[in-house]
Amino acid sequence: MTTASTRSKVRRSLRPFWLIVAFYVIWFLTLGVLQTIAGALGGPAAVDTREALFQWLTLISVVVATWIMLRRVEKVPWSTVGLDRAAAAPPVIIKGAAYGAITIGLASMLLLATHMLRIDRTIPGSWWGEAGHSTIVLLPAAFFEELLIRGYAFSVLRRAGGWRLALIVTSVVFGLLHAWNPGADAESILAVVVAGFFLGAILLATRSLYAAGAAHFAWNWVMSGALHIAVSGIPSRDPDYRTVETGPDWLTGGPWGPEGGFAAVAVMFVAIFYLYARYLRRVEWKA
Repeated sequence: MTTASTRSKVRRSLRPFWLIVAFYVIWFLTLGVLQTIAGALGGPAAVDTREALFQWLTLISVVVATWIMLRRVEKVPWSTVGLDRAAAAPPVIIKGAAYGAITIGLASMLLLATHMLRIDRTIPGSWWGEAGHSTIVLLPAAFFEELLIRGYAFSVLRRAGGWRLALIVTSVVFGLLHAWNPGADAESILAVVVAGFFLGAILLATRSLYAAGAAHFAWNWVMSGALHIAVSGIPSRDPDYRTVETGPDWLTGGPWGPEGGFAAVAVMFVAIFYLYARYLRRVEWKA
């Protein structure tokens, strides 16, 4: 009797781990199938991470994995991951986008005002064309990362060990996954970990993964589409002008972009403290 009870407890304790493993396996296999099909039809763009097609394939694959695990395996509501109708309300999404845009925008404006960043002229081009390109690439990329890190896996960890555990684990993983980006170092990875806490706090405060995705997209778009500066070490196109760093890398982020510097980290901490004081101290996500 004791042995059976012990085995049952072990199985229950390991269930969250196996659910998360299954989610990532399904995502990986689905992406492989989609890339194979798209590669046969569309050529190298299907596997080029810089192309919009690849970003949309990754988003579709993680949506499929989320649907299978959430609705077919666990059979729990979309609200469990913040993807229900209430979470998709325009005011909620706009609030999320505002959090992202204002936070990185304020950090960048402070750096520009103190001459730690400057704007240089470049070869004339189409600003609107680059803004559109940034949108079709960064929009699926942002929502893919949110679904992959703060979607189903976050919900499993939250239900198993509480929102604090989910926030810590996913933020650390989020930072480590950026270690393969160009120019990554310890400072930039730590800054991305803080960004993980920031985006996770938005998810918890709004109970909307759409809001977190909107914040993520707006954050990246301000850097790429508006400032024409690197995003997580990946250079942006720069028609008409580009933003370059003139201050120390530890403050401006250097080649990584502003999000890797102390200025952005400091503003993110202010935003996190605000979200915690206003929302997170009382958060009780029952779904």
